[in-house]
Amino acid sequence: MAHDVHIIGGGLAGSEAAWQLAKRGVKVRLSEMRGSGEMTPAHQTDGLAELVCSNSFRSDDDTKNAVGLLHHEMRELDSIVMRAGEVARVPAGSAMAVDRDVFSAEVEKTLSSHPNITVVRERVDTLPESGLTIVATGPLTAQSLAQSIVGATGEERLAFFDAIAPIIHRDSIDMSKCWVQSRWNKRTEASNEDGDYINCPMTKEQYLAFHQGLIEGEKTEFKEWETDTPYFDGCMPIEVMASRGVETLRYGPMKGVGLDNPFDRNEEFPQGRWPYAVVQLRQDNKLGTLWNMVGFQTKLKYAGQVELFRTIPGLENAEFARLGGLHRNTFLNSPQVLDRQLRLNAARHIRFAGQVTGCEGYVESSAIGLVAGIMAAAELSGRDWQPLPSTTALGALLSHITGDADAATFQPMNVNFGLFPPLHEVSKKQRKEAYTSRAKQDLKAWIAELSEPVPA
Repeated sequence: MAHDVHIIGGGLAGSEAAWQLAKRGVKVRLSEMRGSGEMTPAHQTDGLAELVCSNSFRSDDDTKNAVGLLHHEMRELDSIVMRAGEVARVPAGSAMAVDRDVFSAEVEKTLSSHPNITVVRERVDTLPESGLTIVATGPLTAQSLAQSIVGATGEERLAFFDAIAPIIHRDSIDMSKCWVQSRWNKRTEASNEDGDYINCPMTKEQYLAFHQGLIEGEKTEFKEWETDTPYFDGCMPIEVMASRGVETLRYGPMKGVGLDNPFDRNEEFPQGRWPYAVVQLRQDNKLGTLWNMVGFQTKLKYAGQVELFRTIPGLENAEFARLGGLHRNTFLNSPQVLDRQLRLNAARHIRFAGQVTGCEGYVESSAIGLVAGIMAAAELSGRDWQPLPSTTALGALLSHITGDADAATFQPMNVNFGLFPPLHEVSKKQRKEAYTSRAKQDLKAWIAELSEPVPA
């Protein structure tokens, strides 16, 4: 069958994109490497949309949870992942969890039986030179295709290991214990009035206790297929640095030199003394709602991270939009190389979708596949693309990976309310419900506009 769009990758994002296109009358070739004699180190089957890690799609609460809101929005757009998830659903309280085998089989049955979809078991080694294409190959993109992507984007714009530092919601930081300042008061043109960093000071006793917590904290292990992928000094886990000596962090990411602590002033130091050690936070998105713990990529288990990082002055009540990690992953520096419609700047006939764009999680990957499919269908129909409202979960996630994130520190991200335009006039207690209510209204209006006939 001749095709209008070629999708490379039959995981969650590729399957979702294929469904969104096919139901709009677009003919799709869906290329999946597994089943052709090829296999990734992590997959167990050749089934489409196989769930490699957890069987959970996380919270299904669409009134107070960002990922639950994303579920709702995807259902409103007739997501195949949400459809199959309901068929395969297993008890999980307020979360949505599925039977892996039933889920994959349901996706494969639906796609394989659709007259507009041809599933081809083949490995694609290079980016197509022409024809509308969606690349949705995920974190285990085959080396040959990865090298083709490097050739199209530049070597420094495709990562093979993500070094994730925790990200904190700005309004959960206690600014009565920390301050804003750049080291030696050096500022960039984009800096705020006082500087680029929030600084959380530590005394010697606090630092030594924190250092010990890093050493003793329980760590996650690399999966077997990750162990041979090297990481470099620039993304070394904070606990590995700590193990090199008690002073290592004080001369690295926790260096207090050049920072005047306004909470520790005296006659000799009227501007404030330099702290014994400091944890610095750097703004992570254009909205200023998310702040990154500089140099704090880690393999500490999540519960241990929360407990230890809340001992840092000013972060006692920190709310984390993302916790730290270090994983094998293949992902683009999307804010640099993709346009707002997920198209490769260097080759506009190619879109990327799913985890390779720098989103994190089953549902987020599926959501970007869904959007990529709708975008490609709009392009084929001659319709001008109407951007998704950034007030929606879909729009906020898309905006983040296509330009709103800081390209210099870009790392994979889950959907969270810190990506949404803030609602300052709403109390913190009511904010989550306000975010979801606004999102649902705005998505409804966008869908109505999307459904209007194309002008003659």
